[in-house]
Amino acid sequence: MTAMTDATSLPGAPYGPVRKRSLAIAGHATSISLEDAFWVELRRLAEAQKRPLADLVTAIDHARGAANLSSALRLYVLGAIKSGL
Repeated sequence: MTAMTDATSLPGAPYGPVRKRSLAIAGHATSISLEDAFWVELRRLAEAQKRPLADLVTAIDHARGAANLSSALRLYVLGAIKSGL
């Protein structure tokens, strides 16, 4: 049996509190709840793509299907990091 790892000992911990942020998606005001680490990476990805953050979030929103928007944003960031972006 292996010992469980305390979440505070994981790389990058602590991840920060979940914060609500407001922005316009396709002309409609909405709020998303993300940890600071995901927000920073999402902004970095938008800058790397030379597009406004709202445009990137709108594209993710259109592609997310039935998934929660905040979850879709986290998965997008995770996928980008795993692919080396």
